[in-house]
Amino acid sequence: MKLNHILIALGLAATLAACGDNPQTAEVTPPASNEVPASATASPRAYASFAASLTKSDTQDPLDVNKVTPPTSETEEPQAI
Repeated sequence: MKLNHILIALGLAATLAACGDNPQTAEVTPPASNEVPASATASPRAYASFAASLTKSDTQDPLDVNKVTPPTSETEEPQAI
């Protein structure tokens, strides 16, 4: 009976180990400095792509957005972030 419990426990452990998170997307590296790059303000689409690529972290320095004006467009559809 103990052998069955051990086999069941090993089977459950193997099943849980197979459920690990393994994203297939490339890791996004944070900006080298705390400034928003000029290429991010070229268009609303580039700005949305840059904002989406930022990682959430409580330990990184915040971005300096004092000199940044987000680009706008009257003709393009809004971008999801």
